[in-house]
Amino acid sequence: MKHFVFLQGMPSPFFRRIAHQLQHRHHRVTGICFSAGDWLFWQGLPKVNYRGRLRHWGLFFRQFCLSNQVTDLVLLGEQRRYHKQAVAIAQELGLRVTVTDFGYLRPDWITLERDGMSANSRFPRNPDIIRQQAAQLPDADLTVKFHDDADAMARGDLLYSFTNVFFWWLWPNYRRSDNRPPSLLYFPVIGLRLLRAKFNRQHANHQMQHILQAPGRLFVFPMQLEHDFQLVAYSPFDSVAEALWVVMRSFADHAKPDDRLVFKVHPWDPGLVHWRREIAHMAAELHLHDRVSYLDGGNLDTLITHSAGMVTVNSTAGLQALRLGSPVVVLGESIYDVPGLTFQHGLDRFWQEACAPDTGLLRDYLALMTASIQIRGVFFAEPGLSAAVDTACLRLLSGLVGEVLTTT
Repeated sequence: MKHFVFLQGMPSPFFRRIAHQLQHRHHRVTGICFSAGDWLFWQGLPKVNYRGRLRHWGLFFRQFCLSNQVTDLVLLGEQRRYHKQAVAIAQELGLRVTVTDFGYLRPDWITLERDGMSANSRFPRNPDIIRQQAAQLPDADLTVKFHDDADAMARGDLLYSFTNVFFWWLWPNYRRSDNRPPSLLYFPVIGLRLLRAKFNRQHANHQMQHILQAPGRLFVFPMQLEHDFQLVAYSPFDSVAEALWVVMRSFADHAKPDDRLVFKVHPWDPGLVHWRREIAHMAAELHLHDRVSYLDGGNLDTLITHSAGMVTVNSTAGLQALRLGSPVVVLGESIYDVPGLTFQHGLDRFWQEACAPDTGLLRDYLALMTASIQIRGVFFAEPGLSAAVDTACLRLLSGLVGEVLTTT
């Protein structure tokens, strides 16, 4: 009998339903709750409430694992404060660690990996190894089969976050594991921004058409969120603004005189920074007034297909750009930053020497990824939720998390 310990997950039924299936197959499950939100999303299952301080968490977790014959640790993202300590201890004790998050492939895939994601992923970066491991695999079927529910995701996030706000006194020592702005600030401003974006959609589409019709080559930079762990943990930048400045300065010094650069804001950016104004100031300082654009809305795939290349810190949009045949250069650490897929000679040379990905290597890469570290499904809506739960249970019980499983 295995003993699966679950830490924080998505504000969805995903972890809870996996745990129920594991129980029905006579395995032990325990959820460790750090906050009222964790407790709420773990109803009806065995749980332990950790109300101690963050500095004591590691000692508590080690003792719990040793005293309860824990075999497996399952969690959302290994870079969260509590999770980072738990993963290190679990690896030291020889436990199996499974990490999940939204898929590298969108929209209906979920990541399920052993030990870590992104820069911590075990997925090969060597093209020869990728080709070898994918040699007997069928091409990836990336046809969209499931659709998630953005409203259900928003409701889950609101319920989780405000449960923590209003019942903080039950877990007074809890420290949030992400760097997102406080809930009482974040949700009103993100709600207002999304509402404004809905009414400004026509304007954004008109602006995008103007960008696409202007003369000269176009390069795209998809902006990431300030609190995104991809930026925080896996990049050399301390802020989005720092990344923007590095990219814009390189563009000014090394791109062709008629090249253009568009910065597309992340759809979930809360709008606490006036990016349009910040980018305009940077462009003015570098004398790039007419060559730099800011876009809040519009279809990213359309931009990519009309561009000469994408510059990204490490956004999953880079993988989508590769799928669309676009040249990509990565400034941080990324799972898809593989020779033959992305440009390997630095940002300054990218503007002049950008080249499309190797289509054969990309085919092998996607085949291996979908057969090993991606599972088909979604976190919030049926039938994709049930499909993801079933496959996740199969992988957890077979021990094939992160390894080739051709029945995804």
